[in-house]
Amino acid sequence: MLFCSNKNMKKLLALLIILIVIAFSWDLILKSKSLPSLLSLKNNFTQEKVRVVNEESNVINVVKKVSPSVVTIGIKDTISQSTDPFSQFFEMPEEEKQEDQYIGTGFVIKKEGIIVTNKHVVSTQAQYFVVDEKGKKYDVDKIYRDPSNDIGIISIKNVPAGGLPEISLGTSSNLQVGQSVIAIGTALGEFRNTVTTGVVSGLGRGITAGSSFRGFTEINPGNSGGPLLNADGQVIGVNTAVSGQGQNIGFAIPINIVKDSLDNFNSTGQFSRPFLGISYSIISQRAALLNEIPQGALVQQVVDGSSAQEAGITPGDIITKIDGKQINDSDATLAILISKKKVGDSINISLYKNGETKDLKVTLKQAPSQ
Repeated sequence: MLFCSNKNMKKLLALLIILIVIAFSWDLILKSKSLPSLLSLKNNFTQEKVRVVNEESNVINVVKKVSPSVVTIGIKDTISQSTDPFSQFFEMPEEEKQEDQYIGTGFVIKKEGIIVTNKHVVSTQAQYFVVDEKGKKYDVDKIYRDPSNDIGIISIKNVPAGGLPEISLGTSSNLQVGQSVIAIGTALGEFRNTVTTGVVSGLGRGITAGSSFRGFTEINPGNSGGPLLNADGQVIGVNTAVSGQGQNIGFAIPINIVKDSLDNFNSTGQFSRPFLGISYSIISQRAALLNEIPQGALVQQVVDGSSAQEAGITPGDIITKIDGKQINDSDATLAILISKKKVGDSINISLYKNGETKDLKVTLKQAPSQ
């Protein structure tokens, strides 16, 4: 039998109380250490929620601000139809019917009714019209085309007295990969003023439009010609093509190129662009090594009366350099180098002809109207 005196009992109780207090205090310390991390998680969640809400609000505000300046471009198509149910069995007279078809997008840059779109949207001779955000239709007066930059300018009729709301043009010189962007267009040529959001995934990438082998399609159905916008609602590009491989990748013309083309148009009343006068294909470095020829642009055709013909350039020649810059299959293609020049400028061409290299000085003429 165990026996404890009152004195020993008091000591034992005191020890137990001390142990309980120490344990309780240690539990509080552990909890207090985890408290900041819990608060941090809560704060992070709140901040993320606020960020998402702010981004959504900004997109909504941009769309409200810009949509009145975005228009849908359509074409009046004449179709033949018969009202007789037995027309498929017998030759019956058919009647023609006008049917409107949406084919692209554009945006207002001048309140007088001047609209920017892609050249390929309005490339054919047809009867075009424009529809604004509210559904009002305007007939197209004139179309100016810049095929070298795939830019079209439309002038419309019956503009209201106060004019149309102009869009704000930004700059494409300071774009960053990962930057948020907003696109507005007529999706699939049917749904007007459809909004898409995304990010800038790359800069300065060239594509070959219309090449099914490379997976690209020239026309972004309905969205072509529409504005690509930054977070401030400024146009930073013109949507022009999508990847044919279904990877949600789109391409846009930088707005600075468009502004240069517009400056040219405003000063001359037309698109005045330099023209060498050749068609060519690029010889890659690998093909050049295999065939023991220099890398460059292989001339396929020469336009009669062009600068190239006057300089003595003929099919089969290889242009290797322009003003000392090597022609390759990446960033210094012949078309890019020529587009940076003006009508009347002289360029120095290094030409590989009949196994020999020679230098030519060529004055660029104005491209024929298209």
